[in-house]
Amino acid sequence: MRRQEKEIRDPIIIDSVMKNAEVCRLAMCLSDEPYLVPMCFGYDGDSIYFHCAREGKKIDIIRKNEKVCFELEGQIKIARAGTPCNWSLEYTSIIGFGRASIVENAREKRNALDLIMDHYEGKRPYEYSDKAFDKAAIIKVEIDDMTCKREL
Repeated sequence: MRRQEKEIRDPIIIDSVMKNAEVCRLAMCLSDEPYLVPMCFGYDGDSIYFHCAREGKKIDIIRKNEKVCFELEGQIKIARAGTPCNWSLEYTSIIGFGRASIVENAREKRNALDLIMDHYEGKRPYEYSDKAFDKAAIIKVEIDDMTCKREL
């Protein structure tokens, strides 16, 4: 990170940003074509989980290139100050890198769906129809590195 004074290292703050973000953007790349998608997610402290359809561009890319980048942010506020050139954006963000895989194990898949639901609902237990469970794919991103930045 270029501006070290803006880096957040406190794991409690980082965990709070992860827990309070509504969307996580997952970036993938195949050959020289980047692909970025906003997704619902769950987080267990080591990995991020996303659900999606069993077929599609995300799945195709991940099967060929496991390296991904992710981004999420919170506490966003436009700081107006005189002329537009003096305006700024207040926020806390996380950018990270990891390795993505498709979860195949049914128990791990159910646990990942529960983590995603916990992120948005938090009222276990959850019931999933067999049809919906079978149609869903889970992308697991094992986090290799992430940084948190606060701009106030």
